[in-house]
Amino acid sequence: MFQATGAASPAPAHEAKNSSGGSTVQRSKSFSLKAQVKEICTACQKTVYPMERLVADKFVFHNSCFCCKHCHTKLSLGSYAALHGEFYCKPHFQQLFKSKGNYDEGFGRRQHKELWVHKEVESGTKSA
Repeated sequence: MFQATGAASPAPAHEAKNSSGGSTVQRSKSFSLKAQVKEICTACQKTVYPMERLVADKFVFHNSCFCCKHCHTKLSLGSYAALHGEFYCKPHFQQLFKSKGNYDEGFGRRQHKELWVHKEVESGTKSA
């Protein structure tokens, strides 16, 4: 059907000639054999492999290490709540919030109003 012309077409730029005159395809440079960066579990400080990797709020965990801080039950991506980099199951998150009525005192942090009082005292002494 189609007839070849007398001269062979030149090899494309991505092919390299070998010594016997034939052409070989150059391998993609995007694939490398460099070692992957090892990720460390936030909870246990051990290496996390891809099959057991879980990422929550930009923290990397093993599936088994992703637990509630209060009761240590295993969490999933749909059953956790996070506050200040600490992870809780939803029932304990609500319970700790309800116990004091705010997100600071119930979770063992200083209340914001204490910070305001210190600022008021400092600003009052500076203006007097």
